[in-house]
Amino acid sequence: MMKFLKKLSAGRIIALGFLAVILLGSLLLMLPCSIQDGVTVRYIDALYTSTSAVCVTGLIAIDAGDTFTPLGQFFLGALIQVGGLGVTAVGAGVILLMGKRVNLKGRNLIKEAMNLDSGNGLIRFVKNIFVVTLIFELTGAALSFLVFVQDYPPLKAAGISLFHSVAAFNNSGFDILGNFQNLIPYQDNVLLNVVTCALIFFGGIGFLVIQEIWRKKFCWKKFSMHTKVVLSVSVTLIIVGGVLIKLTEDVTWLGAFFHSVSARTAGFSTYPLGTFSNAGLLVLTVLMFIGASPGSTGGGIKTSTFFVLLQGIKSAATNKSEKAFRYSVPADAFRKGAVITLIAAGIVVTGTFLMVVMEPQVTLMEALFEVTSAFGTVGLSTGITPDLGDDSKLLSIIIMYIGRLGPLTIASLWYYTKGERARYPEGNIAIG
Repeated sequence: MMKFLKKLSAGRIIALGFLAVILLGSLLLMLPCSIQDGVTVRYIDALYTSTSAVCVTGLIAIDAGDTFTPLGQFFLGALIQVGGLGVTAVGAGVILLMGKRVNLKGRNLIKEAMNLDSGNGLIRFVKNIFVVTLIFELTGAALSFLVFVQDYPPLKAAGISLFHSVAAFNNSGFDILGNFQNLIPYQDNVLLNVVTCALIFFGGIGFLVIQEIWRKKFCWKKFSMHTKVVLSVSVTLIIVGGVLIKLTEDVTWLGAFFHSVSARTAGFSTYPLGTFSNAGLLVLTVLMFIGASPGSTGGGIKTSTFFVLLQGIKSAATNKSEKAFRYSVPADAFRKGAVITLIAAGIVVTGTFLMVVMEPQVTLMEALFEVTSAFGTVGLSTGITPDLGDDSKLLSIIIMYIGRLGPLTIASLWYYTKGERARYPEGNIAIG
């Protein structure tokens, strides 16, 4: 087994790691001790739920609150945590706890999984990830407890608060309130809305950015180009998305901005999305497609990719070099961003087509929204998920898996050679 793994590239090991955790999670969720008395769970639904948890999505075919026992909910929360931190980071953390050293192969895996440019300080970075996660999740749980304890007994409120905090920081829209209600009962609760948005935001900007914000003491001038791009694009998308949602839907300003934050890969909702207009759903779809930031717990094409695409278009239109924040944009950034976006768009379009074919009762907008939510590992839905057929659920499982690994990682899994030896003369091709 070890010889087999040594021959695999970092991308393939990460992909197999996520797949192994998904399959293990589906079996844990099928255990009799995980399921409430009188409830029957089919394997396809357990697999769907496990995939949604490990891929930190939040799409649900069965309600977690009404289906699983406290132990089953614990398994679900653990899957969300492993999926959010990443299989390699969790594995490295376990190795460090055992007092052993992470070998060179393990370091390369961490570097690949976290989208890091350098291998320097990897172990310290992994340790910081666990510390940051613990601080945010415990703080979020404590603040959420102040809300949930008003409606539930203290012990149950504590469990709900911890689960909610883990799900929110890892950008996974799961809840254990039951009856598919998500956070709709708390749509006017300012504290829970703000706490949830804060957890989603910091979980979605990436651990590298959080670390830099802390080390450079919130000084904008000292931030790197990456941090400035992530923060500026994230805040801009939240503001623009919130305003557009407010203009298209009959929701409060609090609800509009909550959904603008949540649509960027979290998947919590305080209003039933089945009542949203096509215009509102389209706004959410665009936000879901863009997603979170590199090295974070979220999905999508990423905010930095979106930024680079805009800079490339601006450069082509003005005939000026690509630059921002007194830095030049890396020469190959636009090419890489364009590849990621085209692959992502192809996956979404293909998935939408297949879902419309397999589910003729579903409208085009509903299918597009569902597939984009799966690809962006968001978890928002117009309410069609529980009624999907097994083939459509399997399709969503594949799309969630691709979305969590990233389109470029999936594409690189097929590399078998080091490159071509032959070179051909450059030809002409008309563009535009």
